[in-house]
Amino acid sequence: MTDKPKRPMSAYLLWLNSARSKIKDDNPGLKVTEIAKKAGEIWRSMYDKSEWEEKAAKAKEQYIVDLESFNANGGGPVEKKKKTQKRGKKAKPAPKTKKVKQDAEDDDDDDDDKDDENDSE
Repeated sequence: MTDKPKRPMSAYLLWLNSARSKIKDDNPGLKVTEIAKKAGEIWRSMYDKSEWEEKAAKAKEQYIVDLESFNANGGGPVEKKKKTQKRGKKAKPAPKTKKVKQDAEDDDDDDDDKDDENDSE
């Protein structure tokens, strides 16, 4: 059995993969995070994104076909990965509950209930 098909890339990610090297060349010395910010600015300012949106739509159609084929061939449910714990943080134990003695209070509450019943008669 083959692996489940990966979700298709968005129009932005398709564009970013093709434009990243040009952005790096135009802005030497930028850190990875700064390149991502610059790419976001360029993407938002783009007027015509239709080329990339069409490519994303085709990728999505292909993904749907691949996914249907995967499910038809017995792909079935994929087990979800367990959430991994962050490094350096330990799980905290559940807080202990305190038992409160209510035997003296319970006697008082019962008497009040009887008095209330007598008042309503």
